[in-house]
Amino acid sequence: MLAPAGRLGKRSLGKLGAMGGEEFDQGLRLGHCPCCSQLRLEPRAAAASLSLDPREEENGVYDWPAVLTSALERLRRNDPGLLAFLEGQAVRSDAPPPLWLLLAEARRVAGDDPGCEAALDQALERDGRFVQALLAKGEMVAQRGDDRGAVSFLSLALSQAPANPPPALAERLVRARALIASSQSRFVDHLESELRNAGLGDRRPERFTEAIAILKGEAPVHVQQPTSFYYPGLPQIAFHDPAAHPWIAELEAAAPAMRDEVEALLGDETFAPYVQGDASRANRGHALLNDPRWSALYLWKDGAVVADNASRCPATMKALEAAPLPMIPGRAPNILFSQLRPRTHIPPHWGMLNTRLICHIPLIVPDGCRLRVGNHQRRVEFGKAILFDDSIEHEAFNDSDETRVILLLEVWNPALDQAERAALTAMFGGIGLYGSGG
Repeated sequence: MLAPAGRLGKRSLGKLGAMGGEEFDQGLRLGHCPCCSQLRLEPRAAAASLSLDPREEENGVYDWPAVLTSALERLRRNDPGLLAFLEGQAVRSDAPPPLWLLLAEARRVAGDDPGCEAALDQALERDGRFVQALLAKGEMVAQRGDDRGAVSFLSLALSQAPANPPPALAERLVRARALIASSQSRFVDHLESELRNAGLGDRRPERFTEAIAILKGEAPVHVQQPTSFYYPGLPQIAFHDPAAHPWIAELEAAAPAMRDEVEALLGDETFAPYVQGDASRANRGHALLNDPRWSALYLWKDGAVVADNASRCPATMKALEAAPLPMIPGRAPNILFSQLRPRTHIPPHWGMLNTRLICHIPLIVPDGCRLRVGNHQRRVEFGKAILFDDSIEHEAFNDSDETRVILLLEVWNPALDQAERAALTAMFGGIGLYGSGG
């Protein structure tokens, strides 16, 4: 089919036959084009000049498979009459996309590039998702230097291509990916040049930097994807600014005292795996299921104080009084010391709700600990709060040879007003009663 940019020099039917046989055989037969099946005859005066075998038309149905088979045979034997044959068939209004694609290539070989593109347009008018026509059109548009247009055709072709294409088509798909990559590289270079000319060098606003990374294809779009409950209209913010929440300062100030309390607990082996199996629920195969490498000691669990643990952490319990905790019987808050052992990675995951934020107060923090939320990453540092939306994909790393411990608490999403919080408290309380006999 159409050669890559810069290789359209010598045109010959011999070249056409060598390049096209397998691809036409496996990808362009009428049976591979559902929109072309059962094509009804529309009588035309011009049909009499087509010199077809009478058997090619029967019961008002034109035998396009036979016509395409004849065209393929002419292609294989480098028949110089192929172009005239295809032009004769194309006068029919029901000429299928594969015939137009064959005609496009025959016109290209004859040196008629405008006619070639016109035939490709006819093929795509009849089937806008015809992979081979999309590839050929995209390559022609790329030769004209229209990167945006080329990418539109080539990207659609890639999205519609079969999972296991025949070898000839597979080669063209590889070429399409290369053309898209080259176009993307030119676009990135152009964009960076324009931004720098506008005075936007390396120092750019954080959100703008993320937007540009997404535009370049260097970063994915991360949005809230809570696993249990989604509340609409809440800001899509990965990391919130702790300075905007005065209650955090009290927790940070209490970090040294909280560290002393948690260090006293570590030696008692009171921590249990954070992710634990439940025989009444399906096992979803968490990588750290029942694994003590990620373990927890609760101060509050499912809306109730864990008295034995809380009594040993008075400074921590006092500091928590300022936090906007959701008070939902049987459900919230959950507040715990989270322990991550050396060389442990908590895989990417999403939290259950977007109506809350998660706050970390790092207490025992070796070098090499970090947290990623969406496209953003933060170092974990002693006493410096991290406030984030855990309904956005996140993961945690302890790349050190020592144990990391943080205080973890859930708080109301600050975008919720008091009326919404009251309504959600009633709703979650009711959900908790469902099936409990209450």
